Amino acid sequence: MNRLLRIGFDTLVTSVTPILGWFLLGILVDKNLINIFSLIYPTQFIITAIQSVFGTGANISAIKDKNKNSIFSGVVLGAGTGLIILGSIAINIDKYISFMNMDIDTYKIFGVYAVIQMFFQLLLKLSLCKLYFEKENKRANKYSLLFNLINFLSLIVMSIITKEQMKIVMVSLICTSIFVIIMMSRTIEKTKFGINIINCIKYDSVDLFAEISMFIIYLFGLKNSFDFGEKYILAISFGTLITDTQWDISDAIKTVAQIDIAKKEFSYKEHMKNSRKLVWLLIISSIIMWIILYPFYKVDIIATLIIVGIELICMYLYPFYITKLTFVQMEYSAMKATISKQIANTLRIFCSFIASPFCTSIGLAVSAIYQLVSMQYIISKNKLNMEMKL
Repeated sequence: MNRLLRIGFDTLVTSVTPILGWFLLGILVDKNLINIFSLIYPTQFIITAIQSVFGTGANISAIKDKNKNSIFSGVVLGAGTGLIILGSIAINIDKYISFMNMDIDTYKIFGVYAVIQMFFQLLLKLSLCKLYFEKENKRANKYSLLFNLINFLSLIVMSIITKEQMKIVMVSLICTSIFVIIMMSRTIEKTKFGINIINCIKYDSVDLFAEISMFIIYLFGLKNSFDFGEKYILAISFGTLITDTQWDISDAIKTVAQIDIAKKEFSYKEHMKNSRKLVWLLIISSIIMWIILYPFYKVDIIATLIIVGIELICMYLYPFYITKLTFVQMEYSAMKATISKQIANTLRIFCSFIASPFCTSIGLAVSAIYQLVSMQYIISKNKLNMEMKL
């Protein structure tokens, strides 16, 4: 449970800080800047897809393939891939903002800033991933906290000093970049270049294709939902605000399972016991956030209940299927696990085009039910023993 909380803490800080930052920028500089969070929301799945291969996959490869060079090589390739993809978005930010049906003049400067910060977050994730596999969770906590504090404080302090967006952005980026350079120099050990990319993809293929699918789902799903008017835009934004951080933290369940399975120290019963405790904490925190924030948003109750209700039910079910999926992928068949996950993601993609303001919520529910059934079927049919710890 302690490891779940420590890894979850890193995600909590990384997830909450940007939301709070954009919220305060909306008060200090321009009320519209709170919408930057929604503008760049789909791009978070780009960096997690890159991390799944060159972070998680590379670290698992270092253990299973006995190739220590894969960690440094993964960081180099991951950073390069992120630079190309996110750099392309930053260069073409006008087209991206226009596609998301938002005003270019209002969001251009901070839109570019947000994309660059996504790149810095990718570098942070790649570094923290290495520390997790080395069980240096306290050190990872420290780096995560410092990164987000520097990013947050430089942004807000400059916003208090000046309202010129370019000055705010430049100072914040300089401060963050200096920290990232120092952190990586102390975390990543330079080795020879050598990596089996196919194995890196295989070891975390489920996550890779899942993140690519999530990018498509939210890019087009939110665009579809927003066509139904302001009431649903606000309800969806509110639902995302009070559950997004919780979903991010729940990734710790998969991360701990991956580490223990890779090291042959996994206990399904123990892992599920701790995972359920974490999930209940997350659900309760979402409910508390609803109670606190509702007076400020005054969202439509029915629409919000449907959206948040589905989110919380699926969050409760998450440990049951993600743990089995991770085990099947790493110990039985990466191909079957990936195919199963991709079928679930394909169902979500189809649902994102349903002519309904709840299309993304419907997709989430359908995906969760399918994964529960399919994973239990694979485990039962093949009589897989998920208790590795003696």
